[in-house]
Amino acid sequence: MNYQDAFRSRELVLGLAGEIRRLAAGSSRTLTFMEVCGTHTMAIYQYGLRSLLPPSVRLISGPGCPVCVTPNGYLDQAVAYCRQPDTIVATFGDMIRVPGSSSSLMEERAQGAEVRIVYSPLDAVALAAAHPGNRVIFLGVGFETTAPAIAGSILAAAARGVANYFVLASHKTIPIPMQLLSADPELSIDGYLCPAHVSAIIGAHAYRHLAEAQRIPCVVTGFEPADVMQGVEMLVRQCLALESRVEIQYSRVVTWEGNRRARELLDRVFVPTDAEWRGLGIIPGSGLAIRDDYASFDAARAIPVPVEPLREHAGCRCGDILKGKIPPFDCPLFAGACTPETPMGACMVSSEGTCAAAYKYGR
Repeated sequence: MNYQDAFRSRELVLGLAGEIRRLAAGSSRTLTFMEVCGTHTMAIYQYGLRSLLPPSVRLISGPGCPVCVTPNGYLDQAVAYCRQPDTIVATFGDMIRVPGSSSSLMEERAQGAEVRIVYSPLDAVALAAAHPGNRVIFLGVGFETTAPAIAGSILAAAARGVANYFVLASHKTIPIPMQLLSADPELSIDGYLCPAHVSAIIGAHAYRHLAEAQRIPCVVTGFEPADVMQGVEMLVRQCLALESRVEIQYSRVVTWEGNRRARELLDRVFVPTDAEWRGLGIIPGSGLAIRDDYASFDAARAIPVPVEPLREHAGCRCGDILKGKIPPFDCPLFAGACTPETPMGACMVSSEGTCAAAYKYGR
C-alpha cells in the first residue's frame, strides 16, 4: 500500500462523513467553512466531498489560487514585455494561457515572442546566464509557498553576477485577505480550512489573529480526502463548543513555526507592500515587493514599459467566485463561452482554479 492510500480509504472517509453528520445534528444553524487553497478546492471537487456533508455544513472556495488572484494589469505588463526586443519572458506553465485585457502569453508566443516555461526560478537564472544579450524577465506570481524560491533566485543571480535577470513581482500573502473575508457579513464564514503549502512556510501561528481577535476557528488541513474531512470535523467540533483556536490536522508536514530558513529568505529580499487582488481590490500589506537593495533585479523599476489600457472581460464572475460569493455554476459564461479550451477568466485556466475544478469534476 502506498503511504497516501490510507488517506484515500473509502471506509475512513465515509466514517468521518458519518461523524460530521452526527455532530452537525446538534447545530441549530448552517456552518460555512472556506478553503483558501487551490489544491484543497481541486480535492473537494475531485472526490465529491461536498456530497458527503449534511446540508447544515457548507464548503465555499476562497482566493486560494495565486494565478487566479493576479489582476489583469499584471498580465498586461507581462504581455508588454513580450513585445520588447531582446527580451525573454520566463514563467511557470499556469500563467501562459491566462487572458489579459487583449492577449495572453500563449498568443504572444504564437506571434513570435520569446516566452519560455520553466520549472524553477533558478532555471530562469540559468536561461539569463546562457543568453547574456537578452533580458530575461521571470513572472514572480505566487503565495508564500513559491516566494522563497524566487527570493533565492534573485540572490543566486546577484552572487553569479547575472545582471540580465529580472523578476516582475506579484507575490501575495494569505492571512490578511482571510481576515478581510472573515469580516464580510455576506459570507458569514464560521471557520477556515487553512492552506497547507503556505502554512508549511509561515507556520500555523500565522492564523492566531483570526482565531483570537476575530473568533474564527482555523484548521490547517492536508490535501487527501481523509485530511479534508477530518479538518471539517475539527471545525464543526470547535463551532459546537463555541471555541475558536488554531489546530493542525496536517501535522505530518506543518509546524507552528513553519520554515525558518524560507522566512529568512523572504525577509532578506522582500518587504510587505499593498497588493491588488482580482475580485478583492487593493489589500494593504498583503503583497511582497522587492527591497531597494535588489532594485536592479526588479523588472517594474529597471525596465519601464508602456502598458495598454485595462479592460475586464464582460460577464466574467471570476472576482465573485474568488470571494466565495457565488459558485462557478452561477457564472453566465461557465461551461459555455468559458471552457478550459476557450477560457474567459483566470479561474478556468489554472490547475488550481475553482472554475477549472468545477468544470473537470463538478458537472
